[in-house]
Amino acid sequence: MLVTGGAGFIGSHYVRSLLTGAYGPQPDLAVTVLDALTYAGNLANLGPVRDDERLRFVHGDIADADLVEQVLPGHGVVVNFAAESHVDRSIAGPAAFVRTNVLGTQVLLEAARTSGVRTFLQVSTDEVYGSIEDGCWPEDAPLAPSSPYSASKAAADLVALAYARTYELPVVVTRGANTYGPYQFPEKLVPLFVTNLLDGIPVPLYGDGLHRRDWLHVDDHCRGIQLALTSGRPGRVYHVGGGTELTNRDLTMRLVEAVGAPPELVAPAPDRRAHDRRYCLDTTRTEAELGYRPRVGFDDGIASVVAWYRENRAWWEPLKRATHAGASSDG
Repeated sequence: MLVTGGAGFIGSHYVRSLLTGAYGPQPDLAVTVLDALTYAGNLANLGPVRDDERLRFVHGDIADADLVEQVLPGHGVVVNFAAESHVDRSIAGPAAFVRTNVLGTQVLLEAARTSGVRTFLQVSTDEVYGSIEDGCWPEDAPLAPSSPYSASKAAADLVALAYARTYELPVVVTRGANTYGPYQFPEKLVPLFVTNLLDGIPVPLYGDGLHRRDWLHVDDHCRGIQLALTSGRPGRVYHVGGGTELTNRDLTMRLVEAVGAPPELVAPAPDRRAHDRRYCLDTTRTEAELGYRPRVGFDDGIASVVAWYRENRAWWEPLKRATHAGASSDG
């Protein structure tokens, strides 16, 4: 199995879960992680499994066609987590997002096609649909991305599905809700706010704070991906939801309470450009075909995340010092 972006937040959780048996016995499992180790990629994320003889790490870029053509042969499965994923960064510099998310995905797909890969899973996001006022998006809803990030992910999804139709490459696409959990880079809302609150630093809340998101624990997200990989139908899109929809203001106050910080640390901030108001995924297909439902309750999930960041300052403090992580109203 080739797992791209496997040193990032969600990708590393997936790799750790695979190698520690969270998805059951995996006879003859061998995992190659291909990761460029940009600012959000971190070998420390693979620390708990780094000595596992079934794990191989390759430092490289998915848009490097020569490297991908060297690495991919011999792998029957590709799971593509690799992506530039921060909306604010995409607004400031969209070129890197198009290069990695669109070109990089196409490079992987082409190498998979010529190497005889039996399953290619493209990990995507609910943000590709834009904003929805009421109800939830089905998988066949029109894509209407608002940011360069979500536009690049939408484009990558379409290229992947085109490879399924044109070349009969067995592609499955998952689109996940806002994800939180341990090892998440501290520029995203939950880890940024938790780490700031632990240090008594104000947390920035965009606009009126009434933007709504569905929150998904990374353990549930990765389990949904594994179900789609093993039981999903080629050419299909599957939604992985968390089942907890909150306004950003409600989420922030829950984080304040979980940390035990004073509410005065919540500070208003100017709203982001083209900030989507609400996301919601219809998970009927995923529940019916894959048997997926989230298992991690939000209160338990947040409590465990706060405890993890409280106990792992050695992981996140250097990252915040190095990047001066800014505000984010999305996960």
